[in-house]
Amino acid sequence: MSASAIPRWAGVALLMLIATVFASNHVAARLAFDHGTGVVTAVAVRSAATAAAVALLLVATRTPSMLRGATRGRAIAIGVVLAAQSVCLYAAVARIPVALALLVFNSFPVVLALLSWASGGERPSRRTAIAMPVILVGLALALDVPGVLASGGRSLDDPARFAAGVGFGLAASLCFGLALLLTTRWLGEVDGRVRTLWFMVTVAAVATVGGVAGDGFAWPRDATGWTGLVLLSLLYGTAFTSLFVVLPRLGAVNSAPAMNFEPIASMGLAWAILGQAIGPLQAAGAALVVGAIVWLNLRPGARRAG
Repeated sequence: MSASAIPRWAGVALLMLIATVFASNHVAARLAFDHGTGVVTAVAVRSAATAAAVALLLVATRTPSMLRGATRGRAIAIGVVLAAQSVCLYAAVARIPVALALLVFNSFPVVLALLSWASGGERPSRRTAIAMPVILVGLALALDVPGVLASGGRSLDDPARFAAGVGFGLAASLCFGLALLLTTRWLGEVDGRVRTLWFMVTVAAVATVGGVAGDGFAWPRDATGWTGLVLLSLLYGTAFTSLFVVLPRLGAVNSAPAMNFEPIASMGLAWAILGQAIGPLQAAGAALVVGAIVWLNLRPGARRAG
């Protein structure tokens, strides 16, 4: 963890690879959902696997993982918020094309800025104020809002299912923005790997309780579903742990724009594996969203070493 910084070009390439692995996790999740796996089941299994991977990483680096008092309570509270985010995001992926679900979810930087301002933080910068309407326009195009309105909803196979998927994506964005805000204010001094361990253990526990208290766990009904469940767990755990191995060595690399490659990667993967495709206008909207988010993260001084 104390090795020299990775060169900028290599760091960007690694982060884009990690973003692609994250995108692959969502494609695998859709495959699992289409073959009988329940959303709560996927969240519980994925989070438990990731918690185990992060715990092994902490043991390997001899990093203490205990939190005490108010810090522990705050970590658990944020974990509960992340549990809601995980369920909402997978629920969106289960209902609408993967790329669109991730595009809606990736509006969380705007949500974070608004939540921070509403809770007494700094007013959104001019750059954020410019990016917000651009992102909204891009989302409208990516979701084909003009086409849906023009056809009176007839262009959608299942309007209610599509609306629910978008709603879940927005809810996931809101929950993630809130989790980031609380993490910054409450746990800023806690090691990122330790935070992740507590978050993932809490998410796994909440999902398990939800599964037991509800209708039980819905397991895959065939080999394809089991493959999707295993892959989503391996891919998510690999991406999460790799991110925390790579980040301390990135030096001056500005990681946020590179990680915004995830929705783009999901488009190609969903098209190749799931047969999901979007039209040219939707692709243009997606590019507008990702471009605005990247520009939003490229703040003055972001490329300076730090």
